[in-house]
Amino acid sequence: MSWGERLGIGLLAVAMIAVGVLHFVSPDPFVRIVPTYLPAPLLLVQISGFFEIAGGVGLLIPRTRVAAAWGLFALFIAVFPANLNMAMNHIQPVPESPVSTFAAWARLPFQLVLLAWAWRIARGGWWTRGGAHR
Repeated sequence: MSWGERLGIGLLAVAMIAVGVLHFVSPDPFVRIVPTYLPAPLLLVQISGFFEIAGGVGLLIPRTRVAAAWGLFALFIAVFPANLNMAMNHIQPVPESPVSTFAAWARLPFQLVLLAWAWRIARGGWWTRGGAHR
């Protein structure tokens, strides 16, 4: 595996661990964007934070990398309604630091980037022809 491949996996891992920790340290912004039709928003935020941390750590361990990448892929789909809710309903995760309407909507296609990133890691990466497993 090249340094670029390691960097790509490492960046996603660190990002997931950091965001996962934020779900516990500062849950309110995440709770605010959970759609109102879902029960127990704080619990959902904590569950997603746990799986973000677990997925990030799992990416760093070669033996668990594929499972972690698939788990993060599923997680990115699961949290999409919260990001959509934020954009559609103009919810400010941190009212003291408003997010522009453009930024709220720009988060949505970024979810596709995260999905592609996790998918490629799960399939063996950009670095293999056809994404074969290693």
